[in-house]
Amino acid sequence: MELLRPILELGVVIPGMLLACFPVKSSLKQPLSKLVLWLAPLLALLCAAGGVVCYARRMPTAPVLAGLTLIAAVIYIKTLRISLWKSGTVALSVCAVFACINSLCRAINAAMLAGLPQAQAAPWFCLRAVICYHAICWLFAAIAYYPATHSVRRMVEDENFAQTWYVFWVLPLVFIALNLFMIPKYADTLYTGRVLQGYFVICIALLFLMLFFNAIFLLMAISINRNVRLQQKNRLLSMQQQRYESLKAAIEEARQARHDLRHQLCQLAALAEEGNLEKIKVYLSGAVSRIPSLEMHFCENRAADSVVGYYCALAKRENIPYSVQIDLPECLPVDEINLCLVLSNLLENALEASLRTAPARRRIKLTAYLHGNSLALIQVENTYDGVIREKGGVFQSSKRKGDGVGLQSVRHIAEKSGGVSTVTYQDGQFCVKVMLRG
Repeated sequence: MELLRPILELGVVIPGMLLACFPVKSSLKQPLSKLVLWLAPLLALLCAAGGVVCYARRMPTAPVLAGLTLIAAVIYIKTLRISLWKSGTVALSVCAVFACINSLCRAINAAMLAGLPQAQAAPWFCLRAVICYHAICWLFAAIAYYPATHSVRRMVEDENFAQTWYVFWVLPLVFIALNLFMIPKYADTLYTGRVLQGYFVICIALLFLMLFFNAIFLLMAISINRNVRLQQKNRLLSMQQQRYESLKAAIEEARQARHDLRHQLCQLAALAEEGNLEKIKVYLSGAVSRIPSLEMHFCENRAADSVVGYYCALAKRENIPYSVQIDLPECLPVDEINLCLVLSNLLENALEASLRTAPARRRIKLTAYLHGNSLALIQVENTYDGVIREKGGVFQSSKRKGDGVGLQSVRHIAEKSGGVSTVTYQDGQFCVKVMLRG
């Protein structure tokens, strides 16, 4: 029974890992069943080994628990496809909540041992307290299952990268530090005066404050993501409006050209009767130059056509060669908004890279078409100058410090649909291939 106490104290790592996996199930690099087969025995073995070490040396479990938590956090982050900001924040939030539960159970343990000989107060919780500790952890994981697999999961899976992910990780660290600071140096301290009652109140207050701030963060992130999505939709609508105005102007010019065609033919006939070949050539040259360019229609899908046309106009304005081979019907088997987000992210990155490239080397090439009845294939190539910064498969932003958001968003959209995205770069050529599944 003595040996069981430190092992069970360390065993709370398992419900903590389970809770952290709830909102990121769809982002695992391997199937959940396969992950459980090796991860559960590994954690159980580490907890048992750590418990034996603590028992043999009669030492508290806190330092071993910290080491186990760090190992579990590294494994957790490495098994996910999402950003380090997201996975790290989720892991820290779970650690903070369980740190609050640990403090609460320390107070429960002190209450259970009150009045008993000090010899019975080992460096670990008593057996009843450690069972209560486990019960609270598993109960909390069960209660948090629904919000974690619904609201939190939607926030984590959202391709919009809310700025709150960059700052919220500080809050769990503060709560973890507070709970560590609250650990009494001597066990007898809790039995001094009304310290134990105050300790209970502070532990419960910290737990509820942690849950409250987590809920606030969740609402903030969902709100920010919703606003970003609305901005993206407005941007797509703006692109469509610009394309509509351009097409309307081209149609009006074509109508006027048709209206003037009869007069132009009469003028040509008069020049032909005079036999003035040079005037006929000059007249034809001027007439051809006034014919509007109709190289503005890229595909039948209006949304994709608007996005491609918008970036085509920007590229032409900067004198960047822009090659398009796109064949997308009006009705797509994949989500239209996701397709447009992928196109806009890739073309915007390609345009920005081209602007930083020597003018003689600038080039953008887009290829997009359907394969079968459920796949959309997109490829964007562009030239670049400078150095591509990549860390752990994540490309670093060239506009600010930290990870690049555009390619992460593209990868997440592709993987969420069951597709895939690949990036290659060599000899000044950058190529992104994306497969979207309907």
